[in-house]
Amino acid sequence: MSPKSAPDIVLIGAGIMSATLGVLLKELQPELTIEIFERLDIIAGESSDAWNNAGTGHSAFCELNYTPEKSNGDIEIGKAIKIAESFEVSKEFWSFLVQNGCIKSPETFIQSIPHMSFVWGEKNVEYLKKRQQSLESNNLFKGMQYTEDKEVLKQWIPLVMEGRDPADKVAATRMDAGTDINFGALTRALIAYLQQQNGVTLSLKHEVRDLEQEKDGRWYLKVKNLETGKKRKLHTRFVFIGAGGGSLPLLEKSDIPEGKGFGGFPVSGQWLVCTNQEVVEKHAAKVYGKASVGAPPMSVPHLDTRMIDGKKALLFGPYAGFSTKFLKNGSWLDLPRSIKFNNIRPMLAAGMDNLPLTKYLIDQVRQSPEERLEALQAFLPEAKLEDWELEVAGQRVQVIKKDPEHGGILEFGTEVVSAADGSIAALLGASPGASTAVSIMLELLQRCFPKYLATKEWKDKLTEMIPSYGQKLAENPTLLEQVRDWSNAVLQLKK
Repeated sequence: MSPKSAPDIVLIGAGIMSATLGVLLKELQPELTIEIFERLDIIAGESSDAWNNAGTGHSAFCELNYTPEKSNGDIEIGKAIKIAESFEVSKEFWSFLVQNGCIKSPETFIQSIPHMSFVWGEKNVEYLKKRQQSLESNNLFKGMQYTEDKEVLKQWIPLVMEGRDPADKVAATRMDAGTDINFGALTRALIAYLQQQNGVTLSLKHEVRDLEQEKDGRWYLKVKNLETGKKRKLHTRFVFIGAGGGSLPLLEKSDIPEGKGFGGFPVSGQWLVCTNQEVVEKHAAKVYGKASVGAPPMSVPHLDTRMIDGKKALLFGPYAGFSTKFLKNGSWLDLPRSIKFNNIRPMLAAGMDNLPLTKYLIDQVRQSPEERLEALQAFLPEAKLEDWELEVAGQRVQVIKKDPEHGGILEFGTEVVSAADGSIAALLGASPGASTAVSIMLELLQRCFPKYLATKEWKDKLTEMIPSYGQKLAENPTLLEQVRDWSNAVLQLKK
């Protein structure tokens, strides 16, 4: 349908975040008009793409960085519980959409696959055992198995155990309830559904170049058609900036006070992809290890079975790297252009505090194929270089924010930044991102649409879409069992 000059909602970026928010809003208020602008010629071409996204279905089952060991030796599980809860909320929303025919085939984007953590060395084995005991006390992690038995491990992960020194002390945990998700396929399904609705327009190869708020509270946007060069101007009542690494520059252009002082630290990634199908077929799990000292959380090494476009793949990595681009298809000038008077102090302070991280990332970029193979062989002792090729993964921009004590700190989560009047919001940051998109967008609705959210109509609809809405699954084992059984059945997943 033809674009309107004043849509109710503008979504910038055709990734999982914009797609999720668009569907939520359209379900809650069908008469809303929505325009989506994407600078690439494809949907989900950046961080949501299968090759650029971890695809783990981040549920904190296997990611050890979500459960740090405290100085007294206890395991901190608060973040893991929050992420696991958020993932269940995402599954509920996807199940509603599948059940109601909005998304046709769940197997096109989600599959069951065991989630495992694997460690070696006495200290790490002790940590993993404590982690399993701490997590299994919560119903979200019920059924997590732990073993140090090498015969059991040979059954679980034969490739990982082949050629390993029998004297090595090793351990693993396993959750059969784990999933693999192709967020690119999911995003395309969500946007395809949106495009079937009245009042929704998608414009690919269109870049939002500028935006400013007018006296009446509406936003005035300047958009360029990258194919024809034609420029367009429009007004809207609400803007969501869900452009991944491209969100920070647009947030800066919005000039809202809440966006002042934020900076970005770009981190790139690479995968080793197995080209030997015999090797691929011998492994069926997502196996996460412990990150090297100084490594960023998104660089936790893992040996990852994936289903990408209907074909089984095996990836190892990601190997981190440093690039001044904010997007995989961005500009080398993205980082320098993002430095403004209001964020230069936080960025310098965070930079000084994270010099070892910067050195680590640069060292990763300079690694030889033999050095990458060495990291892989810690997981697969018999891995051969000729069976693996290097692929560039996605680009992430970690959040730098003002801090009264340090001047600026580097954050590794996601951050919703919204204006006081609720007329604009931006999502900054990365992990765990896509897996918790529904919870993140519910938080955005609370900030930006509080009056609507207080109505019976919106509350009833949200409870229909997300049966656990407004309740804590971690504290309600009966409700958790009910929604898990339902979502697993609808999404055709193992319990």
